[in-house]
Amino acid sequence: MRTLRFHEHGAPLDVLRLEDAEPPEPASGMVRVRVEACGLTPADWALCGGLFPGDLPRGIGLEVAGTVDAVGDGVTGVGIGDPVFGPAPFTGPTAGASEQAVLEMWFPRPPGLDPAGAAALPMAVETACRGLDALGVRDGMTVLVHGAGTTVGYAAVQMALQRGARVVATAGETYAGALRAAGAEVTGHGDGMAERVAALAGGPVDLALDTAPVSGALPALVRTVRAPEHVLTVSDFDAARKLGVRFSGPGGEGVMSHHVLGEYARLAAEGRFSIPVARTFALEDWRMAAELSQSGRARGKLVLEIG
Repeated sequence: MRTLRFHEHGAPLDVLRLEDAEPPEPASGMVRVRVEACGLTPADWALCGGLFPGDLPRGIGLEVAGTVDAVGDGVTGVGIGDPVFGPAPFTGPTAGASEQAVLEMWFPRPPGLDPAGAAALPMAVETACRGLDALGVRDGMTVLVHGAGTTVGYAAVQMALQRGARVVATAGETYAGALRAAGAEVTGHGDGMAERVAALAGGPVDLALDTAPVSGALPALVRTVRAPEHVLTVSDFDAARKLGVRFSGPGGEGVMSHHVLGEYARLAAEGRFSIPVARTFALEDWRMAAELSQSGRARGKLVLEIG
């Protein structure tokens, strides 16, 4: 099978190779899928650079949608040909950016949700849910989502609104209209952001979730709330430690929330939730996708279509 992987650590464009490898075999409790779509995330590029080092070669592609083509011992409730999606393990010689991949956690892909839409869900949904849960977002609160144009932020806005919160969001023009249509009050990021948020909210917000790439914005976010511990970031861990801000990630708060993926797949199939897919690429065009992803100009999810 064809697979995208690296044999040494370094810059993704330097170390990744599209090559042939043996298909993985599903261990006990796992399934193997014929991959139809694979979502790309910043974590893929971090793996190339040495995040969670282990035996080489290693594959990339942590979000998968496909059809089951083999099941391991003890697997029940799913059969050959069933459409599924889920997070792919990333510790083996191949991962999701392959013609076949194993999953140790999977969910049915409901009718009405295409493979690219399903592959866009796992990391954005899990990260957003974990952050909102750690903050304690609930009905009646006013919540700021900073970086709402990211896939995690876009998910978090929708989730917070569904919980009954009033949402103020910072985002660029690409998704500002869609976020307003969903029910959020939107302002731009950059200089004066804290003051604009206060004007929209009529004072401090109750809680703030930072989903933006690291940009030095945490001091401004602290000014939008009553206390630093009312802010949680899923990206800027170093600044969080210095400012007394909470963080969700390695060594931080929150419980992994993959259990909600099935629910949000159903909502997506019904048109009541979405992660915007900016572009899809054939597996052999992975280099174009990687360049766009790392440029910071993707403006939505990038997905490899395989098979």
